Amino acid sequence: MVNKHDSPPRGSEVIVTGLAVAALAALTVGLAIPPAGAGETPITCTNPVSGTSWQIRVDYDRRTVDSNPARISEATISWHDAADGGNYTLDRKSGELTVIIASATGGNFLWDRCKLGD
Repeated sequence: MVNKHDSPPRGSEVIVTGLAVAALAALTVGLAIPPAGAGETPITCTNPVSGTSWQIRVDYDRRTVDSNPARISEATISWHDAADGGNYTLDRKSGELTVIIASATGGNFLWDRCKLGD
């Protein structure tokens, strides 16, 4: 990029530009993940085959789902439920919930759909 004096940017200009890019990235991430204090959010999920619905409770502050420790990123929320042995991954964009339950016979893979915030 050439400035109005046709000289390359100085070190301080590069640092300021880098800080501006970093600040914009931080704001974008902040919009994708609810802010601290968002607390517990109920999300309704449905089995597309049977039509059965249930709620999960995502606590963004404690980083849990139904009190189970969870990994929460911009793209997914994933957790393990010790009660049923399931490993869950919720796609935050599409609402697709993938459930993997291991067993001696190969286990089960289930795909459900969750309705995320409007």
